[in-house]
Amino acid sequence: MSDYSENWEIPTANRPKTGDFKFDLDTTLSSVFALRSEIPEDAFTAQVLGTERMGNGVLIRADGLVLTIGYLIAEAETIWLLSNQGDAIPAHVVAYDHNTGFGLVQALARITTPPIALGNSQSTEIGDPVIMAGHGGQRHALSAWIAAKREFAGYWEYLLDEAIFTTPPHPNWGGAALLNAEGKLIGIGSLFVQQVDEYDTQVDGNMIVPVELLDPILDDLLKYGKSQHPQHPWLGAYTAEADGQLIVAGLAEDGPAESADVQVGDVVLAVAGEPVNDLAAMLRKTWSLGSAGVEVPLTLLRNGEITDVNISSSDRMLYMKSPKIH
Repeated sequence: MSDYSENWEIPTANRPKTGDFKFDLDTTLSSVFALRSEIPEDAFTAQVLGTERMGNGVLIRADGLVLTIGYLIAEAETIWLLSNQGDAIPAHVVAYDHNTGFGLVQALARITTPPIALGNSQSTEIGDPVIMAGHGGQRHALSAWIAAKREFAGYWEYLLDEAIFTTPPHPNWGGAALLNAEGKLIGIGSLFVQQVDEYDTQVDGNMIVPVELLDPILDDLLKYGKSQHPQHPWLGAYTAEADGQLIVAGLAEDGPAESADVQVGDVVLAVAGEPVNDLAAMLRKTWSLGSAGVEVPLTLLRNGEITDVNISSSDRMLYMKSPKIH
């Protein structure tokens, strides 16, 4: 989780400068809010993500709709937004979408700052300058650049065809706004990563979810609290790449994989008879079998022996507390 503390600042030399942009930098940055959420102790995500989560949210509509990264608000009962002026604004969860990683919250009091216009990361290129902005104005805004645009696979059964990777890293990345040179929102901060850029150089940075993934699902999120597209089959197996192998590093309690007797330390060799050697390939093959509920056959290596299991997949959202429709 990113650092929410107000006691840090981006060094002056690394901040964006007002005179370098055609848009009003201070006004734009005022639409990035601090976000604090409280989650019940019995929530499915509480053990991994905690019961108090803090990060950022970005105002994207004048009616108080705020876009953030979903892990900050998943299963939250209480949400507070904090403005640059120190105003504490109550909010409620509108939606959480696992496929994109986005979350939406609705402010329950009037916000007077203008929303940040949505852009499109497809118009950017590697090497382009960007601003990574957390709550707190220029003190918490970072001049950065796009280091890479490529596939990202996460062990929690998450896959982006093209994520944005920026460097240097922002210390308060969760839900932070990625802005292009025109001041438009092109992505939402998700992770700190140690990555390899296009020159095969190891650099620290942030993984950003492209904002254009929101538009196809926005109406569903606003109406139903989740996308109405068929949900991917979820296994509940936290699988990681290590030494050229796919190793089950953890299991969701009472999840489909645990129920099928998958064990921590198992090596995944194949999905439905097709060999897989990286996490992205494993996820794509699993998802190609059908939507949530489909049977997923895995071939595993366990203690030097090959074993086959059939997992009755599920929709992970069924394990989580759903947002209340307001």
